[in-house]
Amino acid sequence: MKQTLLQEKYPVYVAEFAKSETPYTTVAEVVEYYKAKIAANPQVKFIAVFDHYEHTTRIGGTIAPDIKAAAEVIFCFGIALPNPMVLAVRPRSIGIADMGDKFVISFLEAPMAPANEAMEAWTKGLRTAQG
Repeated sequence: MKQTLLQEKYPVYVAEFAKSETPYTTVAEVVEYYKAKIAANPQVKFIAVFDHYEHTTRIGGTIAPDIKAAAEVIFCFGIALPNPMVLAVRPRSIGIADMGDKFVISFLEAPMAPANEAMEAWTKGLRTAQG
């Protein structure tokens, strides 16, 4: 897993997994994996799945030719609400892109370490997950 700056300002974690490194073969299966991880953590609330590929296709948007499917799993840790500005960085999402022979997983760095640690652990767990 690597950290990078998207557009020189957004701190993003990114992981790439060859499909041979994980038991999952579709974005839908990876979505279900994350939903199970979220459900197992009582501090996290699942919100929705957004099929970004379908949406972008439907509105005639541009999709890189190597992206075969793409979705976001949307959820919230929300263990504290110290001020109203924190709402700007919630909820969280994890993006899943099917690039044909691999998955690219990405998420924006959260303002609290436990959320980052959980999302990183969940993502690294894709390699050892039982399908």
